[in-house]
Amino acid sequence: MGILDRFSLAGKVALVTGGAGLYGRQIVLALAEAGARTFMAARNLTALEAQAAQWREQGIEVTPLQFDQANEPSIYALRDTILAQAGQIDILVNNAVARPMQQGYESDLDTFAESMAVNATGLFAITRAFGDAMAERGSGSIINIGSIYGFVGPDPTNYRGTDMAYWAPDYCFHKGGMANYTRFLGSYYGRNGVRCNCVNPGGFQTPNHPEAFLRQYGDHTFLGRMANDTDLMGAIVFLASDASAYITGENLMVDGGYTQK
Repeated sequence: MGILDRFSLAGKVALVTGGAGLYGRQIVLALAEAGARTFMAARNLTALEAQAAQWREQGIEVTPLQFDQANEPSIYALRDTILAQAGQIDILVNNAVARPMQQGYESDLDTFAESMAVNATGLFAITRAFGDAMAERGSGSIINIGSIYGFVGPDPTNYRGTDMAYWAPDYCFHKGGMANYTRFLGSYYGRNGVRCNCVNPGGFQTPNHPEAFLRQYGDHTFLGRMANDTDLMGAIVFLASDASAYITGENLMVDGGYTQK
């Protein structure tokens, strides 16, 4: 097998949770373009179907499915549906995220619990359900989508001169936990040939970002900019493929050098 062949995902089956979001779209597209039979799942099936229809017009087939990560029976139903349709699951990308704490640090405890039901308990449930299925086959790759906020706190100077809100305690809490949970999963499933790694992106640029924020955030990176709509694709294909067959338990920063300063 040549080196470029090791990056191919032909013959593999992938699931991306939360596939219609900012990072989710490029993750799904990367896996599909690399040859995987790709499913994406979220609560909002309408958004997924609209995105899948756009890709279908470009000749890219992706299957949208509905599930609720806060509901364990829904997770098992999703797993069983994919196994029934595709016969196997080789790649799980944990990209789904709930952001209910709109009042930041002042949010009530019920809202914090709502966040944890998806971002902590739900993450555990879906990873166990799909990880166990991979372990039975003796191979697989789990990719968690973390964040630089699993490693650093919010920097108020990025937001100077803007009215952007940036205090998200639940997000920092569960992304930090995800980083070490990745190490646990690498250890737990390694004996079964299943790898787990975490990709930790920096901020994703959107048209809504004020110029002051773009400038100040860019000054905190080595590359002088925020992430774009292709910056995660290579890392995802690498970690999903046999090209990274001896890599597990790792946290890969994809942040333009933000956390290295």
